[in-house]
Amino acid sequence: MTTQLLLDLGERTAWTGAQAALGVAVVQLADVQVWWAAPVALALAAAKSWVAGRLGRKGTASTLPAAADPASHPRVV
Repeated sequence: MTTQLLLDLGERTAWTGAQAALGVAVVQLADVQVWWAAPVALALAAAKSWVAGRLGRKGTASTLPAAADPASHPRVV
């Protein structure tokens, strides 16, 4: 595996974990049924992607810097 792929994998894994944890925390604090954690995490993922698309790499939802973002470089075979 390349370094860029590992960084991309790490970024996606970290954001997914953070969104899931925040979703569970929100429903616990709101004292609602735990199944609401999934829609809350989905909304957090959409918000993160929207923000990253405007502040991060243009044309992607990545928060990685351009040098580490696999979407920023054409694949050379």
